[in-house]
Amino acid sequence: MRAAITSSVAGLILGAYLAISPLAAHSATAHRAASPAKSAATSAAKSKPRSKAATVAKSSKRAKSTIAAKRRHKSVAKTSHQVSRPTIGRALGLHATPDKLDLRSSVALVSDSVTGEILFEKNALAVLPIASITKLMTAMVVLDSQAPLGDMVQVTKDDVDTERGSRSRLRAGVRLARSEMLQLALMSSENRAANALGRNHPAGLAAFVEAMNAKARSLGMHDSVFVEPTGLSSSNVSNARDLAKLVRAAANYPLIREFSTASELTVDTGYRQIAYHSTNRLVASDDWDIELQKTGYISEAGRCLVMQVMLDGRPTVMVLLDSAGRYSRFGDARRVRTWLEAGDRRAQPRTIS
Repeated sequence: MRAAITSSVAGLILGAYLAISPLAAHSATAHRAASPAKSAATSAAKSKPRSKAATVAKSSKRAKSTIAAKRRHKSVAKTSHQVSRPTIGRALGLHATPDKLDLRSSVALVSDSVTGEILFEKNALAVLPIASITKLMTAMVVLDSQAPLGDMVQVTKDDVDTERGSRSRLRAGVRLARSEMLQLALMSSENRAANALGRNHPAGLAAFVEAMNAKARSLGMHDSVFVEPTGLSSSNVSNARDLAKLVRAAANYPLIREFSTASELTVDTGYRQIAYHSTNRLVASDDWDIELQKTGYISEAGRCLVMQVMLDGRPTVMVLLDSAGRYSRFGDARRVRTWLEAGDRRAQPRTIS
């Protein structure tokens, strides 16, 4: 019941969010601004007779105006792809919440992975889209199914993202081992690989998604809902408290730790060798001891990052959601680490239960 309520609330928030359209507002403003000028020009034209030369000049001017209008239309259409809506977190005003670490993420949680003690949190109960953080749950369900990791999994047209048009170097027809698909999904956030894994679940995709939600309930992730295995859908939602539980649970799978923290993998697609790399720039940094990680991004969710890292000999969970700026989530992770290494590890009087 609680998951259903969470899904309903998330749907209402998403519906209100989708009503925000910068392009529509731009078009309406342009129309209102153009109307008086057009009306005045029309009145002037009707009140003054024109010679043949003037008529030709007007026709030429109209043709040029039409060409210019088409160019402006193309320019606005191109701009509409570049102007993104605010994230749901920003639309809800979460970025206005101050915090002592001056984080760029609107949602954050830091906890001790062993005890579950919360060391720091900010808007930790806000339910938001989680983008490709979803793939940690996908990986656990794949491994729980005990489907052979050496079996070949084929990408088909059903794995192609038609909702967002996200790109992939895995063409329909490519066959890779299930283990390779899993590593690409965790390390490089490969969406077609993640969907192919769910679709090739022994009981099918619908059963796979059902297993994702059942796993969430078993972990006590009561504010989380999953509708597909990639994270491309903004209906995959959770909050920082639940995601800390997800990270701690995923860290119990050695293969998830290994694959998510790998820096690169080259696969043979049958037509060429393709080199993939980690989406987390901190993985290649010598001054980080990362045991598990996952990045995520869709426009509704903003830039997201979850990790389990070793700090002062203790495994520590970091959850950073809806970060403003392409690299700011990594900067926030450094701010959190600096704060903890300064000795301010005083736990707040609660645990993730």
